[in-house]
Amino acid sequence: MRRAVTVLLGGLMLAGTPPVIADDADAGRKIANMCRTCHGIDGYAQIPIAPHIGGEPKEYLENQLMAFKTGTREHEMMSVVTAGLSAQQISDVAAWYAAHNVTATLPDGVSDEDAPQACVSCHGANGISLLPEAPNLAGEVNIYIDTQLKAYRLGKRNHEIMSVIAADMTDDQIRAVADWFAQIEVEITPVQ
Repeated sequence: MRRAVTVLLGGLMLAGTPPVIADDADAGRKIANMCRTCHGIDGYAQIPIAPHIGGEPKEYLENQLMAFKTGTREHEMMSVVTAGLSAQQISDVAAWYAAHNVTATLPDGVSDEDAPQACVSCHGANGISLLPEAPNLAGEVNIYIDTQLKAYRLGKRNHEIMSVIAADMTDDQIRAVADWFAQIEVEITPVQ
């Protein structure tokens, strides 16, 4: 009898849950038209204060967009843009940008061993994320990375790992990290 009740209750819970709709990168491309002025339609940033988002892990993009939407992360433009998007639209646009290939090339004479050691386990020596919840940093403008690390240090952005790492960094250390990733050549191309 207990098994029958569990199965019945489980079925009722599933019946009340809205159906999950698969992410639609094509629909996301249409939404990305709102993003193109700053981030480019293929995710290569058009302005220095915006990050490259093409080829970012989908989970990272979706989490950041939802953070802007819910107010847990604030930005004068992103908070406004995401306020009008549904969760499905956020998933779709994240799928669009995540569907791009990103490659990074270290400059001649620069070695992986020279990478900032506090960064490589998540962001990779070449700036390509090794974890679905971490962003790519390859080729970002140094002022963008500098600004974000200082936001973590000051508590304007919060993350269980990044806030701890940035808390003890000096301005010179932050600039060195920003300069490391800025020197990497990045290429973002849509998946064919």
